[in-house]
Amino acid sequence: MKKTYLYCAIAIIFYSCQPQAEDKSTAVGLDGWLEGNSEEKFDVIANQLGGFSRTMVEVSYRYSELYWAGMDENWDYADHQVEHIIEAMEDGLKRRPLRAGSAEDFMENTLPHIEELIQKKDKEEFIKGFRALTSACNACHAKEGESYIMIQEPENRLSPVRW
Repeated sequence: MKKTYLYCAIAIIFYSCQPQAEDKSTAVGLDGWLEGNSEEKFDVIANQLGGFSRTMVEVSYRYSELYWAGMDENWDYADHQVEHIIEAMEDGLKRRPLRAGSAEDFMENTLPHIEELIQKKDKEEFIKGFRALTSACNACHAKEGESYIMIQEPENRLSPVRW
């Protein structure tokens, strides 16, 4: 199940289990942090899920992990990272569908290509493909008018995950 659907389902279940006042403006959540009528509460929850910037935080982490997985030739971990990049992007595009046009080539060509390279388990081919992935990230940022966000291959491993 996609994370967005899970969060929404949890919010709906949580909300529906709360005692309802006639005006439906009771506070819910730990210490009553979620206040207002139903629409206001859903707006707060949607804001908590974030827009595309939160997607990019996750994709950035997965991008770095993908790089190191390839360098380590840990192909299962590399495949795992691409799956999560796809999932994060799909979720982000649901929240920000206007970005779909810029991401189309990345989603339909770049990510499937890197998946194919991971299946080949060839480090040199992976490095070439990863560089193409990096270029595709930068091209997408340029399409969105954010060419000042330049992605480059990671220089330092930040994760404790090792092969």
